[in-house]
Amino acid sequence: MRTAYCVETVRAAEAELMARLPGGALMHRAAAGLAAACAGLLGRVYGARVVVLAGSGDNGGDALYAGARLARRGAGVAAVLLAPDRAHPGGLADLLASGGRVADDPFEALAAADLVLDGITGIGGKGGLRADAVPLARAARGSNAVVVAVDLPSGTEADTGEVRGEALRADATVTFGAYKPGLLVDPAHDHAGPVRLVPIGLEEHLPSVPDLEALQHGDVARLLPHPAAESDKYRRGVVGVVAGSARYPGAAVLAVAGALRGGAGAVRYVGPGADAVIARFPESLVQGGPPSKAGRVQAWAVGPGLGEDAEGAVRDVLASDVPVLVDADGLRLLDPQTVRTRAAPTLLTPHAGEAAALLGVSREEVESARLASVRELAARFGATVLLKGSTTLVAAPGDAAPVRANPMGTPWLATAGSGDVLSGLTGSLLAAGLDARDAGSVGAYLHGLAARLAAARGGTPITAQEVADALPSACRDVRNIRDVVPGVS
Repeated sequence: MRTAYCVETVRAAEAELMARLPGGALMHRAAAGLAAACAGLLGRVYGARVVVLAGSGDNGGDALYAGARLARRGAGVAAVLLAPDRAHPGGLADLLASGGRVADDPFEALAAADLVLDGITGIGGKGGLRADAVPLARAARGSNAVVVAVDLPSGTEADTGEVRGEALRADATVTFGAYKPGLLVDPAHDHAGPVRLVPIGLEEHLPSVPDLEALQHGDVARLLPHPAAESDKYRRGVVGVVAGSARYPGAAVLAVAGALRGGAGAVRYVGPGADAVIARFPESLVQGGPPSKAGRVQAWAVGPGLGEDAEGAVRDVLASDVPVLVDADGLRLLDPQTVRTRAAPTLLTPHAGEAAALLGVSREEVESARLASVRELAARFGATVLLKGSTTLVAAPGDAAPVRANPMGTPWLATAGSGDVLSGLTGSLLAAGLDARDAGSVGAYLHGLAARLAAARGGTPITAQEVADALPSACRDVRNIRDVVPGVS
C-alpha cells in the first residue's frame, strides 16, 4: 500500500524526528537520496552538466546539498538562485566548497544541462509558479535535460494535486519520507513523472491512518474474493445488472461481461437487452423486469445505457436492501436524500462530467480539483464515490477512511463502453462481499490492469470488450503475488 500524508502531518513528523537528530541531519539524508537518484538517471556522473534551480525554502537546500554531492563525483554543477539573499546558506556553501558555482547566465546553463534539479518551491507552495520562475521553468523544460523535481514539481499543490497556474513538468520526482497526496492525484500527478520515495526515518512519526492511499498488487490479492471448497454460485454472490436499452443494447452486454469476471457466482440481468445478453453469455440469468421481481441478488449495478428508461429502474433498485452501484444514466436521477436514507451501501461511479452535474459546477472545476470533488460528493450523498478519470479516486462518506487513488489507470480506457465493463465488474465485487470502498478500489485497479494487458497483448487502440476479455489475466496477474509475498494467501 502506498500511503500519502498532507503537508501539516509531514511537517509535524519532521519536527519530531529533527528534535532527536543533530542539526541538518534530516536534510543531509534527503540530499543523499536525491543525489543517488540523480546519479542513477545520469548513468555517468563524471563530466555531466547539472543545473540546480534553488528557491529559498528547504527544497532549495535539499537541491543544493544534492548538487554538492554530484559535484564531488565530478559533475559540473551550476546553481541558479531564485532568491540569492535567501538561498539556503549551508547548502550553497557546501556546493561552492565542492566545486560547484553560481551560474552567470541561467539560460545558457540550462540550455547545456544534462540534468536539472527543480528545487524552486517546496511542499507548502500555492498557486503556481511566481512570474520570475516561469521563464526558468520553460527553459528547463525546453532543454534536452532530464528534469528531476525535489519532493514535488514546483507549481503543483501537495495536499490537493491542483495546478493553479504554471507548473514545471518533471521527468521524475524524488520525494522524501512520505508520498504527498498531490503526487498521486491529477493534474499534479501528471507533472511528476515516475516518483521515487526516499526513506528518511519519518515512518514511526506518521499517523497510522494516511490522508490518501493507493493499492498495490499485494493489497488487491488480499481483497479479491476467492471461492472456498464449500462455495456454490449463491454463496459466492449473485449480482443483478440493470443496463442497456433499445438505443444502447451494447451497454447491457458490456456490463454483463464485466460482471461475469468480477468474482460473483452468478449474474442476473434485467432489461430490454436480454436477447443480446443471452446470445453472448448463455450462463447469464435474464429477466424482463422490474428488478424487484427478478429474484434474489446480493448487489445491484444499475445505469449503463438505460437512456430514458432509467427512472423506474433506478427507483426500484434503490428501494432494495442490498448494496447498489449507480452509474451513467442512473446518476442523472439521483436525489441525495434518497441515497442518504438507504440502509444498505451505495456506490456512485461518475466521470467528471456527471460529477459536475451532481455538484452543480463545471466539468473543469471537477477536473482541476478532483480530490475535493470526490470528497464533496461522498459527503453530499452519504455514499461511497468512485470518480473516474485520469486519476480514479474512491472516497467513502465521513473522514474515517482515507481516499484511495488508483495507480493502474491508462489513457487507453478512454473508449466507449469501458465504464460499462467497470460497472459490472465492481457490482460483482459488491455481490461477492466486498464493502463499497474495497469493491470500487479493486474494480478500478483490475479494470486498469486489464486495459494495460490488453494494450500490451493486442496493440492499441483497444476496445471495451478487449478490456473485459483481459480481466481474467488481470486477476491471475494479481493472484500470482500470493506466491512471492509472505502473508498473502
